[in-house]
Amino acid sequence: MLPEGVRLCAVSKFHPASAIREAYDAGQRIFGESRVQEILEKIPQLPSDIVWHFIGHLQTNKVKQIVGKVAMIESVDSERLLSLIDAESRKAGVQTNILMQLHVAKEETKFGFLPEELLSFFKEKRFESLTNTHICGVMGMASNTDDEDRIRKDFAEIASVFREISEDTALGLRGFDVVSMGMSHDWPIAVEEGATIVRIGSSIFGDRNY
Repeated sequence: MLPEGVRLCAVSKFHPASAIREAYDAGQRIFGESRVQEILEKIPQLPSDIVWHFIGHLQTNKVKQIVGKVAMIESVDSERLLSLIDAESRKAGVQTNILMQLHVAKEETKFGFLPEELLSFFKEKRFESLTNTHICGVMGMASNTDDEDRIRKDFAEIASVFREISEDTALGLRGFDVVSMGMSHDWPIAVEEGATIVRIGSSIFGDRNY
């Protein structure tokens, strides 16, 4: 059971619409997908009140396709991508909610801003040029390891960067209150360290078929 104030994003990537429908019928509303093609195929097959989150690495050439289709893009990992989302949202006449992806894990393969890069982005108020994008908070992943101390340290760092930004009154941020971190194997630690959204897939849908 998740504590009050923590939302569950059910990671439904690679699972059929029928499995999502089953979770929906059980009361789940937020679903996370990581491939543009896949989410665009699923959206028309499922109830319109589903809250779709895009959680994968978003390629710049796919931005136009996804803007206006999802409630939140959790995985904004570069300023170039952010600018593009803003420009396409402006063209489409929509406001897009996003999270800034932090890279704290020890793997080189993960995407995102380094903590010092994200802090300088906010301190220099580079977000002020955005017109159709709302930054709701941060997202991140812990290192892929069984070492709980390492995992906790990663989550603590994500939460610490979030707090440094959210508590800086000079920035005048509104609605900056989301920390998305934690997956099936490590979400309890993420919640202890301050997650407000956890992204859980295999614990809900079982192992996925690649």
